[in-house]
Amino acid sequence: MMDHFAGSQPRPVAVHGGRCVLGPQETTYASIQVADGRVTRILSDLSSLSIASPDCAEIDLSGFLVMPGLVNAHDHLEFALYPRLARPPYRSYIDWGTDILSEFSDVIAKHRSIPKEVRLWWGGIRNLLCGVTTVSHHNPLWPELQREDFPVRVVEQYGWGHSLAFGGDLRVARAATPEGCAFIVHACEGVDEKAREELWELDRLGLLDERAVLVHGLAIDRSGVELMQQRRASLIVCPSSNDFLFGKLPDLSFLGDIDNVALGNDSPLTAEGDLLDEVRFAMRCCNLSSHTAYRMVTETPAAILRLREAEGTIRVSGRGDLMAVRDTNRDAADRLQMLSLHDVEFVMLGGCVQLASEKVYERLPLPVKKGMEPLWIDGTMRWLRAPVKELLSAAEEVLGVDGVCLGGRSIRIPARMEAGHVYSNSH
Repeated sequence: MMDHFAGSQPRPVAVHGGRCVLGPQETTYASIQVADGRVTRILSDLSSLSIASPDCAEIDLSGFLVMPGLVNAHDHLEFALYPRLARPPYRSYIDWGTDILSEFSDVIAKHRSIPKEVRLWWGGIRNLLCGVTTVSHHNPLWPELQREDFPVRVVEQYGWGHSLAFGGDLRVARAATPEGCAFIVHACEGVDEKAREELWELDRLGLLDERAVLVHGLAIDRSGVELMQQRRASLIVCPSSNDFLFGKLPDLSFLGDIDNVALGNDSPLTAEGDLLDEVRFAMRCCNLSSHTAYRMVTETPAAILRLREAEGTIRVSGRGDLMAVRDTNRDAADRLQMLSLHDVEFVMLGGCVQLASEKVYERLPLPVKKGMEPLWIDGTMRWLRAPVKELLSAAEEVLGVDGVCLGGRSIRIPARMEAGHVYSNSH
Protein backbone atom coordinates (compact mmCIF):
# COMPACT_ATOMS: atom_id res chain seq x y z
CA MET A 1 0.00 0.00 0.00
CA MET A 2 0.97 3.63 -0.42
CA ASP A 3 3.57 3.27 -3.19
CA HIS A 4 1.95 6.50 -4.15
CA PHE A 5 4.07 9.49 -4.22
CA ALA A 6 6.80 9.94 -6.54
CA GLY A 7 6.02 13.48 -5.97
CA SER A 8 7.91 15.31 -3.23
CA GLN A 9 10.00 18.28 -4.35
CA PRO A 10 13.72 17.53 -4.22
CA ARG A 11 14.67 20.98 -5.48
CA PRO A 12 15.16 24.01 -3.21
CA VAL A 13 12.15 25.97 -2.00
CA ALA A 14 11.92 29.63 -1.02
CA VAL A 15 9.13 30.81 1.28
CA HIS A 16 8.70 34.57 1.25
CA GLY A 17 6.33 37.37 2.18
CA GLY A 18 5.36 36.08 5.62
CA ARG A 19 6.25 37.13 9.15
CA CYS A 20 8.76 34.60 10.48
CA VAL A 21 8.64 33.44 14.12
CA LEU A 22 12.03 33.45 15.87
CA GLY A 23 10.66 32.87 19.38
CA PRO A 24 7.47 33.09 21.46
CA GLN A 25 7.42 36.89 21.19
CA GLU A 26 9.97 37.56 18.46
CA THR A 27 9.17 37.84 14.76
CA THR A 28 10.59 39.40 11.62
CA TYR A 29 9.49 39.66 8.03
CA ALA A 30 11.78 37.23 6.29
CA SER A 31 12.41 35.07 3.28
CA ILE A 32 13.40 31.49 4.06
CA GLN A 33 15.20 29.15 1.69
CA VAL A 34 15.23 25.40 2.26
CA ALA A 35 17.42 22.95 0.38
CA ASP A 36 18.18 19.28 1.06
CA GLY A 37 15.72 19.37 3.94
CA ARG A 38 17.42 22.22 5.82
CA VAL A 39 17.07 25.96 6.14
CA THR A 40 19.94 27.44 4.18
CA ARG A 41 19.17 31.15 4.43
CA ILE A 42 16.90 33.52 6.34
CA LEU A 43 16.91 37.04 4.95
CA SER A 44 15.11 39.71 6.98
CA ASP A 45 15.05 42.13 4.10
CA LEU A 46 11.79 43.39 2.67
CA SER A 47 13.59 44.89 -0.31
CA SER A 48 14.73 41.42 -1.35
CA LEU A 49 11.69 39.19 -0.97
CA SER A 50 13.02 36.63 -3.42
CA ILE A 51 16.15 34.76 -2.40
CA ALA A 52 15.59 32.04 -4.93
CA SER A 53 18.04 30.59 -7.37
CA PRO A 54 16.68 29.88 -10.88
CA ASP A 55 15.85 26.25 -10.00
CA CYS A 56 14.13 27.19 -6.73
CA ALA A 57 10.36 26.82 -6.23
CA GLU A 58 8.95 30.03 -4.73
CA ILE A 59 5.98 30.07 -2.34
CA ASP A 60 4.29 33.35 -1.46
CA LEU A 61 3.03 33.36 2.13
CA SER A 62 2.16 37.05 2.30
CA GLY A 63 -0.41 37.60 5.02
CA PHE A 64 0.72 34.57 7.02
CA LEU A 65 2.62 34.02 10.26
CA VAL A 66 5.29 31.40 9.57
CA MET A 67 6.04 29.29 12.65
CA PRO A 68 8.31 26.32 13.29
CA GLY A 69 6.62 22.96 12.89
CA LEU A 70 5.31 21.79 16.26
CA VAL A 71 6.80 18.90 18.24
CA ASN A 72 4.27 16.49 19.77
CA ALA A 73 5.95 14.85 22.75
CA HIS A 74 3.51 11.96 23.16
CA ASP A 75 1.13 10.06 20.90
CA HIS A 76 0.02 6.53 20.04
CA LEU A 77 -0.35 6.86 16.30
CA GLU A 78 -2.23 3.64 15.62
CA PHE A 79 -5.24 4.81 17.68
CA ALA A 80 -6.07 7.88 15.57
CA LEU A 81 -9.40 6.50 14.31
CA TYR A 82 -10.62 5.20 17.69
CA PRO A 83 -13.34 6.94 19.69
CA ARG A 84 -12.87 7.86 23.33
CA LEU A 85 -13.25 4.66 25.34
CA ALA A 86 -13.90 4.85 29.06
CA ARG A 87 -16.47 4.79 31.84
CA PRO A 88 -14.82 7.34 34.13
CA PRO A 89 -13.82 8.15 36.74
CA TYR A 90 -11.01 5.69 37.47
CA ARG A 91 -8.36 5.53 40.16
CA SER A 92 -5.49 4.54 37.87
CA TYR A 93 -4.52 3.62 34.33
CA ILE A 94 -4.56 -0.02 35.44
CA ASP A 95 -8.28 0.20 36.23
CA TRP A 96 -8.96 1.96 32.92
CA GLY A 97 -6.98 -0.56 30.85
CA THR A 98 -8.70 -3.51 32.48
CA ASP A 99 -12.14 -1.95 32.08
CA ILE A 100 -11.98 -1.06 28.38
CA LEU A 101 -10.64 -4.48 27.41
CA SER A 102 -13.77 -6.07 28.87
CA GLU A 103 -16.40 -3.38 28.24
CA PHE A 104 -15.33 -2.23 24.76
CA SER A 105 -13.81 -5.41 23.38
CA ASP A 106 -16.04 -5.32 20.28
CA VAL A 107 -15.04 -1.73 19.40
CA ILE A 108 -11.37 -2.51 19.94
CA ALA A 109 -11.53 -5.67 17.83
CA LYS A 110 -13.28 -3.83 15.01
CA HIS A 111 -10.70 -1.07 14.86
CA ARG A 112 -7.83 -3.52 15.13
CA SER A 113 -9.09 -5.23 11.97
CA ILE A 114 -8.15 -2.11 9.99
CA PRO A 115 -4.64 -2.78 8.66
CA LYS A 116 -2.07 -1.36 11.05
CA GLU A 117 -0.26 0.62 8.35
CA VAL A 118 -3.56 2.37 7.52
CA ARG A 119 -4.11 3.28 11.17
CA LEU A 120 -0.54 4.55 11.50
CA TRP A 121 -0.91 6.78 8.44
CA TRP A 122 -4.07 8.30 9.87
CA GLY A 123 -2.11 8.95 13.05
CA GLY A 124 0.46 10.84 11.01
CA ILE A 125 -2.25 12.80 9.21
CA ARG A 126 -3.94 13.70 12.51
CA ASN A 127 -0.67 15.32 13.60
CA LEU A 128 -0.02 16.97 10.24
CA LEU A 129 -3.42 18.68 10.22
CA CYS A 130 -2.60 20.60 13.41
CA GLY A 131 0.88 21.71 12.36
CA VAL A 132 2.95 18.96 13.97
CA THR A 133 6.05 18.00 12.00
CA THR A 134 7.80 15.83 14.62
CA VAL A 135 6.02 13.34 16.87
CA SER A 136 7.10 10.86 19.54
CA HIS A 137 5.26 7.56 19.07
CA HIS A 138 5.03 5.61 22.34
CA ASN A 139 4.99 2.11 20.92
CA PRO A 140 7.25 0.04 18.64
CA LEU A 141 8.78 1.90 15.71
CA TRP A 142 7.02 0.10 12.86
CA PRO A 143 8.74 0.24 9.43
CA GLU A 144 5.81 2.25 8.06
CA LEU A 145 6.74 5.10 10.39
CA GLN A 146 10.24 5.28 8.94
CA ARG A 147 9.16 5.81 5.33
CA GLU A 148 10.48 8.98 3.74
CA ASP A 149 6.98 9.82 2.52
CA PHE A 150 5.25 9.42 5.90
CA PRO A 151 3.25 12.62 6.56
CA VAL A 152 5.29 13.71 9.61
CA ARG A 153 8.68 12.86 11.08
CA VAL A 154 8.52 10.19 13.79
CA VAL A 155 11.29 10.17 16.39
CA GLU A 156 13.42 7.09 15.70
CA GLN A 157 16.15 7.16 18.35
CA TYR A 158 14.58 6.42 21.72
CA GLY A 159 13.86 3.71 24.25
CA TRP A 160 10.50 2.99 25.78
CA GLY A 161 8.47 0.86 28.13
CA HIS A 162 4.72 1.08 28.53
CA SER A 163 4.57 1.32 32.31
CA LEU A 164 5.50 -0.49 35.50
CA ALA A 165 2.23 -2.45 35.36
CA PHE A 166 2.14 -3.33 31.66
CA GLY A 167 5.71 -2.89 30.44
CA GLY A 168 7.45 -6.05 31.60
CA ASP A 169 10.94 -5.62 33.04
CA LEU A 170 11.66 -1.95 32.41
CA ARG A 171 15.33 -2.48 33.24
CA VAL A 172 15.63 -4.65 30.13
CA ALA A 173 13.92 -1.99 28.02
CA ARG A 174 16.21 0.66 29.45
CA ALA A 175 19.30 -1.43 28.71
CA ALA A 176 18.16 -1.72 25.09
CA THR A 177 17.83 2.07 24.73
CA PRO A 178 20.44 3.56 22.37
CA GLU A 179 23.21 5.43 24.18
CA GLY A 180 22.35 9.06 24.81
CA CYS A 181 18.68 8.67 23.91
CA ALA A 182 15.58 9.31 25.98
CA PHE A 183 13.86 6.45 27.79
CA ILE A 184 10.10 7.12 27.84
CA VAL A 185 7.59 5.46 30.16
CA HIS A 186 4.06 6.11 31.45
CA ALA A 187 4.23 6.76 35.18
CA CYS A 188 2.13 8.06 38.06
CA GLU A 189 -0.98 8.04 35.86
CA GLY A 190 -3.78 8.02 38.38
CA VAL A 191 -4.89 9.28 41.76
CA ASP A 192 -4.39 6.25 44.03
CA GLU A 193 -1.47 5.26 46.25
CA LYS A 194 -0.10 2.85 43.66
CA ALA A 195 0.15 5.68 41.13
CA ARG A 196 1.93 7.87 43.70
CA GLU A 197 4.38 5.10 44.53
CA GLU A 198 5.46 4.51 40.92
CA LEU A 199 7.93 7.40 40.90
CA TRP A 200 9.78 5.99 43.88
CA GLU A 201 9.72 2.47 42.42
CA LEU A 202 11.33 3.76 39.22
CA ASP A 203 14.01 5.37 41.36
CA ARG A 204 14.61 2.14 43.29
CA LEU A 205 15.06 0.33 39.96
CA GLY A 206 17.70 2.85 38.93
CA LEU A 207 15.57 4.15 36.06
CA LEU A 208 15.16 7.75 37.16
CA ASP A 209 17.96 9.87 35.73
CA GLU A 210 18.62 12.58 33.13
CA ARG A 211 17.52 10.27 30.30
CA ALA A 212 14.23 9.33 31.95
CA VAL A 213 11.07 10.85 30.47
CA LEU A 214 7.89 10.21 32.44
CA VAL A 215 4.52 10.61 30.74
CA HIS A 216 1.56 11.95 32.77
CA GLY A 217 2.99 12.28 36.30
CA LEU A 218 -0.46 13.13 37.64
CA ALA A 219 0.24 11.63 41.07
CA ILE A 220 3.62 13.32 41.56
CA ASP A 221 3.60 15.52 44.67
CA ARG A 222 6.06 18.18 45.82
CA SER A 223 8.50 15.63 47.23
CA GLY A 224 8.31 13.84 43.89
CA VAL A 225 9.14 17.07 42.09
CA GLU A 226 12.22 17.43 44.29
CA LEU A 227 13.27 13.89 43.38
CA MET A 228 12.71 14.58 39.67
CA GLN A 229 14.87 17.70 39.99
CA GLN A 230 17.63 15.79 41.76
CA ARG A 231 17.62 13.09 39.10
CA ARG A 232 17.23 15.65 36.26
CA ALA A 233 14.36 13.63 34.80
CA SER A 234 11.82 15.13 32.37
CA LEU A 235 8.02 15.10 32.28
CA ILE A 236 5.38 15.07 29.54
CA VAL A 237 1.87 16.04 30.60
CA CYS A 238 -1.42 15.24 28.83
CA PRO A 239 -4.01 17.22 30.82
CA SER A 240 -7.18 16.45 28.86
CA SER A 241 -6.61 12.69 29.16
CA ASN A 242 -6.07 13.01 32.91
CA ASP A 243 -9.20 15.11 33.30
CA PHE A 244 -11.28 12.65 31.27
CA LEU A 245 -10.12 9.48 33.05
CA PHE A 246 -9.57 10.68 36.61
CA GLY A 247 -11.34 14.01 36.95
CA LYS A 248 -8.05 15.60 37.97
CA LEU A 249 -5.58 17.93 36.27
CA PRO A 250 -1.79 17.99 36.59
CA ASP A 251 -0.84 20.79 38.97
CA LEU A 252 1.60 22.77 36.87
CA SER A 253 2.08 25.31 39.65
CA PHE A 254 4.66 22.90 41.11
CA LEU A 255 5.14 20.29 38.37
CA GLY A 256 6.40 23.21 36.30
CA ASP A 257 9.42 23.38 38.61
CA ILE A 258 10.75 20.25 36.92
CA ASP A 259 13.46 21.41 34.52
CA ASN A 260 11.87 20.09 31.33
CA VAL A 261 8.08 19.75 31.02
CA ALA A 262 6.46 19.28 27.60
CA LEU A 263 2.92 18.79 26.33
CA GLY A 264 1.65 15.74 24.46
CA ASN A 265 -1.80 15.09 23.03
CA ASP A 266 -1.97 11.38 23.88
CA SER A 267 -4.37 9.30 21.76
CA PRO A 268 -8.05 9.82 20.87
CA LEU A 269 -8.84 6.94 23.24
CA THR A 270 -8.64 9.47 26.06
CA ALA A 271 -7.66 12.93 24.76
CA GLU A 272 -9.91 15.86 23.96
CA GLY A 273 -8.37 16.29 20.52
CA ASP A 274 -5.10 17.01 18.75
CA LEU A 275 -2.05 18.94 19.97
CA LEU A 276 -3.59 22.37 19.35
CA ASP A 277 -6.71 21.29 21.24
CA GLU A 278 -4.41 20.17 24.07
CA VAL A 279 -2.66 23.55 24.12
CA ARG A 280 -5.96 25.39 24.45
CA PHE A 281 -7.18 22.95 27.10
CA ALA A 282 -3.98 23.33 29.14
CA MET A 283 -4.09 27.11 28.97
CA ARG A 284 -7.76 27.19 29.90
CA CYS A 285 -7.75 24.59 32.67
CA CYS A 286 -4.17 24.51 34.00
CA ASN A 287 -3.45 28.25 34.06
CA LEU A 288 -0.63 27.80 31.58
CA SER A 289 0.82 31.01 30.16
CA SER A 290 1.00 31.46 26.40
CA HIS A 291 4.79 31.78 26.55
CA THR A 292 5.14 28.50 28.48
CA ALA A 293 2.66 26.71 26.23
CA TYR A 294 4.63 27.75 23.15
CA ARG A 295 7.85 26.35 24.61
CA MET A 296 6.07 23.11 25.58
CA VAL A 297 5.27 22.25 21.95
CA THR A 298 8.48 23.51 20.32
CA GLU A 299 11.92 23.74 21.92
CA THR A 300 11.25 21.91 25.20
CA PRO A 301 10.02 18.61 23.71
CA ALA A 302 12.90 18.76 21.23
CA ALA A 303 15.29 18.97 24.18
CA ILE A 304 13.51 16.23 26.15
CA LEU A 305 13.51 13.87 23.16
CA ARG A 306 17.18 14.73 22.50
CA LEU A 307 16.55 15.94 18.99
CA ARG A 308 19.59 17.66 17.55
CA GLU A 309 18.45 19.27 14.30
CA ALA A 310 16.92 22.48 15.72
CA GLU A 311 13.42 20.99 15.69
CA GLY A 312 10.88 23.42 17.12
CA THR A 313 12.78 26.46 15.83
CA ILE A 314 13.48 28.22 12.54
CA ARG A 315 17.26 28.40 12.22
CA VAL A 316 19.85 28.29 9.48
CA SER A 317 21.10 24.68 9.11
CA GLY A 318 18.08 23.42 11.09
CA ARG A 319 15.24 21.30 9.77
CA GLY A 320 13.11 22.92 7.10
CA ASP A 321 9.95 22.29 9.12
CA LEU A 322 7.40 25.10 8.98
CA MET A 323 3.72 25.77 9.57
CA ALA A 324 1.75 28.89 8.72
CA VAL A 325 -1.46 30.52 9.96
CA ARG A 326 -3.15 33.79 9.06
CA ASP A 327 -1.23 36.76 10.46
CA THR A 328 -3.38 38.69 12.94
CA ASN A 329 -0.51 40.93 14.15
CA ARG A 330 -0.05 38.92 17.33
CA ASP A 331 3.14 37.22 18.45
CA ALA A 332 3.44 33.45 18.15
CA ALA A 333 2.68 32.66 21.78
CA ASP A 334 -0.51 34.72 21.80
CA ARG A 335 -1.57 33.34 18.42
CA LEU A 336 -1.01 29.75 19.53
CA GLN A 337 -3.60 29.94 22.31
CA MET A 338 -6.38 30.52 19.77
CA LEU A 339 -5.36 28.04 17.08
CA SER A 340 -7.14 24.89 15.93
CA LEU A 341 -6.52 22.68 12.92
CA HIS A 342 -8.90 24.93 10.96
CA ASP A 343 -6.30 27.71 11.23
CA VAL A 344 -3.31 25.69 9.97
CA GLU A 345 -3.04 26.54 6.27
CA PHE A 346 0.48 25.42 5.38
CA VAL A 347 2.88 22.77 6.64
CA MET A 348 6.34 22.02 5.30
CA LEU A 349 8.42 19.00 6.35
CA GLY A 350 12.09 19.10 5.44
CA GLY A 351 11.39 21.48 2.59
CA CYS A 352 8.47 19.47 1.21
CA VAL A 353 4.98 20.97 1.33
CA GLN A 354 2.80 18.45 3.17
CA LEU A 355 -0.38 20.48 3.71
CA ALA A 356 -2.03 23.48 2.08
CA SER A 357 -5.36 25.23 2.45
CA GLU A 358 -7.26 26.04 -0.72
CA LYS A 359 -5.94 29.60 -0.58
CA VAL A 360 -2.32 28.50 -0.22
CA TYR A 361 -2.74 25.68 -2.74
CA GLU A 362 -3.63 28.24 -5.39
CA ARG A 363 -0.29 29.96 -4.73
CA LEU A 364 1.84 26.81 -5.04
CA PRO A 365 3.99 26.22 -8.12
CA LEU A 366 2.74 23.37 -10.29
CA PRO A 367 5.54 20.89 -9.41
CA VAL A 368 4.88 21.41 -5.69
CA LYS A 369 1.22 20.42 -6.09
CA LYS A 370 2.11 17.03 -7.53
CA GLY A 371 1.14 14.17 -5.22
CA MET A 372 -1.28 16.17 -3.06
CA GLU A 373 -4.86 15.02 -2.48
CA PRO A 374 -7.85 16.81 -0.91
CA LEU A 375 -9.46 15.85 2.38
CA TRP A 376 -12.52 17.35 4.04
CA ILE A 377 -12.32 17.33 7.85
CA ASP A 378 -14.99 18.79 10.06
CA GLY A 379 -15.97 21.48 7.56
CA THR A 380 -12.46 22.38 6.41
CA MET A 381 -10.79 21.34 3.15
CA ARG A 382 -7.06 20.66 3.09
CA TRP A 383 -4.66 19.43 0.43
CA LEU A 384 -2.36 16.75 1.87
CA ARG A 385 0.67 14.91 0.57
CA ALA A 386 -0.86 11.55 1.41
CA PRO A 387 -2.98 8.91 -0.38
CA VAL A 388 -6.08 9.99 1.51
CA LYS A 389 -8.60 8.45 -0.89
CA GLU A 390 -6.95 5.04 -0.59
CA LEU A 391 -6.58 5.37 3.18
CA LEU A 392 -10.20 6.39 3.68
CA SER A 393 -11.42 3.54 1.50
CA ALA A 394 -9.44 1.03 3.58
CA ALA A 395 -10.90 2.40 6.81
CA GLU A 396 -14.45 2.50 5.43
CA GLU A 397 -14.24 -1.18 4.50
CA VAL A 398 -14.27 -1.87 8.25
CA LEU A 399 -16.08 1.10 9.79
CA GLY A 400 -18.52 1.82 6.97
CA VAL A 401 -19.10 4.88 4.83
CA ASP A 402 -19.51 7.94 7.05
CA GLY A 403 -18.30 5.84 9.98
CA VAL A 404 -14.70 7.06 9.96
CA CYS A 405 -13.67 9.81 12.37
CA LEU A 406 -10.16 11.14 12.85
CA GLY A 407 -9.58 12.14 16.43
CA GLY A 408 -13.35 12.40 16.81
CA ARG A 409 -13.76 14.58 13.69
CA SER A 410 -15.68 13.49 10.61
CA ILE A 411 -13.67 13.12 7.41
CA ARG A 412 -14.50 12.50 3.78
CA ILE A 413 -13.23 13.08 0.27
CA PRO A 414 -14.60 16.38 -1.14
CA ALA A 415 -17.64 15.92 -3.39
CA ARG A 416 -15.87 16.82 -6.62
CA MET A 417 -13.29 14.12 -5.93
CA GLU A 418 -15.96 11.55 -5.11
CA ALA A 419 -17.71 12.30 -8.39
CA GLY A 420 -14.55 11.45 -10.25
CA HIS A 421 -13.67 15.02 -11.12
CA VAL A 422 -10.14 14.82 -9.78
CA TYR A 423 -8.75 18.24 -9.00
CA SER A 424 -6.21 19.26 -11.58
CA ASN A 425 -2.89 20.72 -10.57
CA SER A 426 -3.96 23.95 -12.20
CA HIS A 427 -7.11 24.24 -10.02
